Amino acid sequence: MNVAFIGLGIMGSRMANNLLNHNGIKLTVFNRSPEAMAPLKNAGARTADSARDAVADAEVVFTMLSAPEVVEKVAFGDDGFVGAMDEGALWINCSTVNPSYTRECDERSRARGVRFLDAPVAGTKMPAETGELTFLLGGESVDIEQVRPLLEQMGQKILHVGPAGQGSGFKMLVNALLAQNMLVYSETALLGEKLGFSRDFLMDTLPNLPVTAPFLKGKAGLIKAGDYEAQFPLELMLKDLQLLDVTAYEKKQPLFLAGVAKSIFGQANSAGHGREDFAAVFDYLEKLG
Repeated sequence: MNVAFIGLGIMGSRMANNLLNHNGIKLTVFNRSPEAMAPLKNAGARTADSARDAVADAEVVFTMLSAPEVVEKVAFGDDGFVGAMDEGALWINCSTVNPSYTRECDERSRARGVRFLDAPVAGTKMPAETGELTFLLGGESVDIEQVRPLLEQMGQKILHVGPAGQGSGFKMLVNALLAQNMLVYSETALLGEKLGFSRDFLMDTLPNLPVTAPFLKGKAGLIKAGDYEAQFPLELMLKDLQLLDVTAYEKKQPLFLAGVAKSIFGQANSAGHGREDFAAVFDYLEKLG
């Protein structure tokens, strides 16, 4: 099987590397910054000079791009790859974009004879590296079954949540919880320090309480170490909160707390934390105090 992977950032590079371990595929990669392709080339992937070149003869095309605007340019722009895909080939978009745009991608792709799967992932850098992501899939069951072995090479759980658009919709819900839980935890722990509890004590005890989201155990370790190397960059969390806001507006569902979260993450981004992990909102709030 000829497979292309477009977008080799924190997540995409690791997902593509795991695909190289799958027998029976020929992998071609492309990234706008060519230096990101070098490690995969050394590991056995073919590199392409453009997204259109990458999809030549590809039966399956994965994309992991940063935002809807980037997907639009790379997929449907003047040099967009969708127009260069073979009829009947399958585009699997793992990028986090809003549901309405995902449904548009599905319609536009199918109008050109290209099948489409909506496939954002739950998980950050380490699960991407170890092949333990969760795929949140929207699309046709027959398409999912065709590529299940590839998905299982990159993830440990495949969750089919409905037609195209529903994968992106579910990812909106996941990231809404991530952002707001991170803020609640940060505010609570910072108040705990003002009450006289040590940071080590709070980071060791609060994450183990039944009222605390499980992912915060990992974030507590980062906070203790003062290490905010990006697992999931804060600037991308802010982007996802903006997409959540767009989606809530389209559905006429007010999200008061998520709106506050977007404002705070926006301030943290403006303060220089954008390229750090989204747990760095703790550092931003601490400095405000």
